[in-house]
Amino acid sequence: MQDIKGKVALITGGSKGIGYGIAASLIQAGVNVAVTSRSKSAADKAAEQLKTSYANAKAIGVKSDVRNLVDQQESVKTTVDEFGKLDYLIANAGLGHYESIIDLTDNQWKEVIDTNLTGVFYSIKAAVDELIKSQGYFISISSLAGTNFFAKGSAYNASKFGVTGFTQAVMLDLREHGVSVATVMPGSVTSHFNGNVPDESDAWKIQPEDLGKLVVDMFQMNKRSLPSKVEIRPSRPDKK
Repeated sequence: MQDIKGKVALITGGSKGIGYGIAASLIQAGVNVAVTSRSKSAADKAAEQLKTSYANAKAIGVKSDVRNLVDQQESVKTTVDEFGKLDYLIANAGLGHYESIIDLTDNQWKEVIDTNLTGVFYSIKAAVDELIKSQGYFISISSLAGTNFFAKGSAYNASKFGVTGFTQAVMLDLREHGVSVATVMPGSVTSHFNGNVPDESDAWKIQPEDLGKLVVDMFQMNKRSLPSKVEIRPSRPDKK
């Protein structure tokens, strides 16, 4: 098992939900984290909450929009300036618009593709040199929607199909450079996705801390083995 204490992680969309759950699990494992949000106040609030909640936590908040390559380059630079290196990149930021193709607008399509797919490209493009330098790890958060289509999901399905395929190709590009690359494909997760406010009705779903534990386990695995595509789903259906 690899010792990950003292490693450095950058998590896009890390101010709440899945991203925050991953950040919290990494903090507890001794990893220093940078969490990004399009809102500087949200990113800073998340970082302060992590430092308050966990002893010896080292966390910073970074304002960054994954749809902007310069923002992603700056978030990597800020992380390296603060912690001296970058070992892990978790491309988590995402959103969804669910409409029939009859009603789906041009702007909705662009927002989903630019955030969920192009944002992952910009994230790894900005970080790849640092990850090669550290022999690090890149994880994209895709979705079971990356292989399973559904009505009113044309934009979201396309983005997550793209993320899954993109990440697997990047894995083949970077394995010869010593960088581990994987995609995690969750099913239903309790999160703030699309403005959801979690409550007790979400208890049957995957919890953000479950995904955080999974990411920690992946980072701790011996480098000779790579879980390159991981599907995770609720163990039981909602029984309400």
